[in-house]
Amino acid sequence: MISPLKKKDSFSQRLNSKPFFLLIKPTQNIYTNSIERNLLEQEIELLIKAGFINIEISWSSNDNWVNYVSNLRLKFPKLNLGSASIINKKSIDDSIKIGLNYSMMKGWNRDLLNYSNSKNHLLIPGIKHLKDLKQAIDLNCKIVKIYPVKDNFELINISQYENIDFIAAGGLSISDIPLYKSLGYKAIVIGDMGFKNNKIDPKIYKWLRRRSN
Repeated sequence: MISPLKKKDSFSQRLNSKPFFLLIKPTQNIYTNSIERNLLEQEIELLIKAGFINIEISWSSNDNWVNYVSNLRLKFPKLNLGSASIINKKSIDDSIKIGLNYSMMKGWNRDLLNYSNSKNHLLIPGIKHLKDLKQAIDLNCKIVKIYPVKDNFELINISQYENIDFIAAGGLSISDIPLYKSLGYKAIVIGDMGFKNNKIDPKIYKWLRRRSN
């Protein structure tokens, strides 16, 4: 079994070369509509060919979520696949059942973090308030998501915290990477501004091509 520390180290190393995550929020149709599923899988294939691997899927209480994400993991084993919007123990258990590499909490929940740690699963907390950040650090969190970052990056001075990898999230696009990297963030999460209506923002492909040249 991989230790929590090694999981965090491996995750942090990926951030050095892959500084953004694409958050995909499946619609309810994705579970029953094969055309919609195929469109999404085609986009994922194009991303992998372009050298991108960091994808997180929003957790859903829909009974079909586990099977759907399990199939994605089997079909795309190279993905650094995780779950997002983690809000309860069931979402942690579902992520572990699938064998996902990591999960990201929507907000801050001390009990949920302790539960995930007890299961040896990497859960990245979402932090909005300074007091919550201090609690997370006290619980030995080494990777923290600031969300929504546009409301909080002036309130939380991340340069004061050594040995913590910070991820920015909330209303960001691929064009925001230079700014947040300059502020000290290791990576950003791109949601609706990167993936919407089963289409990837073309600027993401342009960014990946520039990186590969």
